[in-house]
Order: sequence, then structure tokens, then C-alpha cells
Amino acid sequence: MKHWLVKSEPEAYSWDTFLAEDGTAWTGVRNYQARNNLNLMQPGDLVLFYHSVSEKAVVGVAEVAAPAAPDATAEAGSPWVAVHLRPVRRLPQPVSLAQLKADARLSELALLRQSRLSVLPVRPEEFDAVLALGAK
Repeated sequence: MKHWLVKSEPEAYSWDTFLAEDGTAWTGVRNYQARNNLNLMQPGDLVLFYHSVSEKAVVGVAEVAAPAAPDATAEAGSPWVAVHLRPVRRLPQPVSLAQLKADARLSELALLRQSRLSVLPVRPEEFDAVLALGAK
């Protein structure tokens, strides 16, 4: 199993909307590196759901429910893909970007090194560290 982080602006698509819909196709990714990460996702992989821009915090955990398939929001024949994600649980406490930056265990976290990328890999020990921060 691999671990990931996806970013969404809560004003565009929030964790609460994700919960209400009981999952979604993660569409609209138009960056080749992020697309490559989507292609690597497999059912059962766990995903940190990060509210970007206004909140800047990890707010929940999702699971990959279906592997990459053509993105229905892209032109036919394009290279863009989407995965289906379903919610697992909300974190008891959101984990802010400031907390992520302050924790030495997360010094190599891809989010802190490639802040503009919307789909990022997360090492298992980083995933566990974020969950621990969110449990406090």
C-alpha cells in the first residue's frame, strides 16, 4: 500500500462536500507530474485530504477506491486521468501547514518541497506522523 496527499481548495471542493457525496472521481488534474502520481495510485492506498489556500491543513483521510481511468472532464484522447476516492475519516484535529513545517519528522514531506503540486506521494512514516498530529 502506498500513501498520498491530494489538495483541494475548500471553497471549490471541501472535505464536507466529499463526505456528503461519499466519494468522488478526482478530476481536473492538469499537471503531468500529478497525473503520473494518479496513475500510480491503487485501490486501498490511503490519501491525506489537504485543504489548500484558505485553510492550509490536512483535514481527513481518504482511500483510493478505483485506479486511474480517463478523466471525464478532459477532452477525449487526452492524457489526463482521474481516480475514484472515498472518505475514510475526518481527523480529530486539522493539521496545519505550520504544524507540518514545524515537525522534524516531516522535513522531507513532498508538500513542503513541491507546494504547487496537487497530488503528492507521502512516505508511510510521514503519513503516520500526520495522523499522530491530527489525533492531538
